Amino acid sequence: MFTRIDHIGIAVENLDESIALYDRDFDLKLVHRETVEEQGVEAVLLDVGENHVELIAPLGPDTGVAKFLAKNGPGLHHVAYQVEDIEAEIARLTAAGIRMIDKEPRTGIRGSRVAFMHPKSTASVLTELTEPAKGAH
Repeated sequence: MFTRIDHIGIAVENLDESIALYDRDFDLKLVHRETVEEQGVEAVLLDVGENHVELIAPLGPDTGVAKFLAKNGPGLHHVAYQVEDIEAEIARLTAAGIRMIDKEPRTGIRGSRVAFMHPKSTASVLTELTEPAKGAH
């Protein structure tokens, strides 16, 4: 079961310029910055109440986010829903006919465990499941 919207992911070409925009114009403060090699991105989290905006920039030209930017330009990349048991959610969604990109969780930002659903199964929206690391929100 989804417990809340965890974050929206926004693909950006220049992370530092985007952080400045969100700080200056939206008054959203940077709370975490990390390179996530497994996903080929540098990511930052900006708090919005109990939720986040995640800005993601590609580490190289062959990453999924780089390909997204080349095709679509900067903008909304994905929506992430928090779950308590990611394996159970993957199994439930697969049984319901949802096509999963990730059959097993992988490592996300701040040690979370994540899995993505294919946009062809989710009304053309890349959708992420995220199970926070213990002690993280």
